[in-house]
Amino acid sequence: MPVRVLMIDDDPQLAELLAAYLRPHDVLLTNAPDGARGLKALEGGGFDAVVLDVMMPGLDGLDVLRRLRATSALPVLMLTARGDETDRVVGLELGADDYLAKPVYPRELLARIRAVLRRTAPREPEQRLVVGDLEIDPAARVARVGADTLSLTALEFDLLLALAERAGRVVPRDALWEAAGRGETHVSDRTVDVHVSHLRAKLGDDARDPRRLKTVRGAGYVLVKEPG
Repeated sequence: MPVRVLMIDDDPQLAELLAAYLRPHDVLLTNAPDGARGLKALEGGGFDAVVLDVMMPGLDGLDVLRRLRATSALPVLMLTARGDETDRVVGLELGADDYLAKPVYPRELLARIRAVLRRTAPREPEQRLVVGDLEIDPAARVARVGADTLSLTALEFDLLLALAERAGRVVPRDALWEAAGRGETHVSDRTVDVHVSHLRAKLGDDARDPRRLKTVRGAGYVLVKEPG
């Protein structure tokens, strides 16, 4: 069954080029030329993923992502012509599932779309992970601390799951990013630190003296099995 992707981008020539490349690979690309029409198209449903440009007149990609994430967990791959890593950090923190810089190479876009869909596809039932009072249900993509359900972005959930699967062991930054399924997205150590910091806050850790998710200077991070 073909994959249906909505591209929200004000460059019709790029959209036409990508649609022509993706079609033989069973990916049907529909383009919306601006953020408002993109959100309108998404109201009708029927799409499996979104390719979203950051730089657009009117509603930019980050504004569209904010509105989309208020109601939907649909996989989103961000595009940008900027080399500014700030956009990447903000986009991922708002709930983007991946990030790709322009100029876009059709073959790489296809690989990224497939990777995002694999990561976000429903899983076969898996055993829940329990680390202290933290419980993670990988199949439902739900994490709880005690009776409280954590409000996590897709990236935060994947980072937490990767840490929980290695609880008690130090996970280097680059290995953590890879284990969270983002190895194809190149980011700095600072970007990883920012996302771990947000995850730590949602776990209820003290930023100055975390007891659950600790930083091992010069090595990486460790999710403590029995927080003190």
